[in-house]
Amino acid sequence: MKKIIIGSDKSGFTLKEAVKTHLCEQGFEVEDCGTQSPEKGMTFYEVAPVAAKKIQDGEFERGILICGTGMGMSVVANKFKGVYAAACESTYAAEKCRAINDANILAMGGWMIGEVLGCEMADVFLHTEFTQNLEEWRQKFLRGAREQVKNIEEEIYRQTEGKE
Repeated sequence: MKKIIIGSDKSGFTLKEAVKTHLCEQGFEVEDCGTQSPEKGMTFYEVAPVAAKKIQDGEFERGILICGTGMGMSVVANKFKGVYAAACESTYAAEKCRAINDANILAMGGWMIGEVLGCEMADVFLHTEFTQNLEEWRQKFLRGAREQVKNIEEEIYRQTEGKE
């Protein structure tokens, strides 16, 4: 996986630019679906659906979304079936959201996270696999839990399909 979608609103622009540059320097192909300049900011509710839809459609495996706190982006992205966004504030959380929850979007807060930490969090998120470094019993449990979450998601989707 060397193809990443990234996006930010105006509040996350500076951090997004630092993370994007960092990833490009590592050889990632990075598509930016968010704010392109601080003078023409997009909102979190405009950016998150674009990235989430591209992950939902399989165009990207993982993404990074950045707003003021990371929470708005994660709330919106999580509305999409098959998209699991986690708002994180540490490298530990970025690692665990992948290893334990199989999150496919890392959401960060530009008001809360500096550029160095944001780049470190992106690295950890992108280089951690589901159940990595966990005990065998925990890996088995988490694989089952992931299937249960998908079943819940599918049931909710079936219940709401066709309703407005």
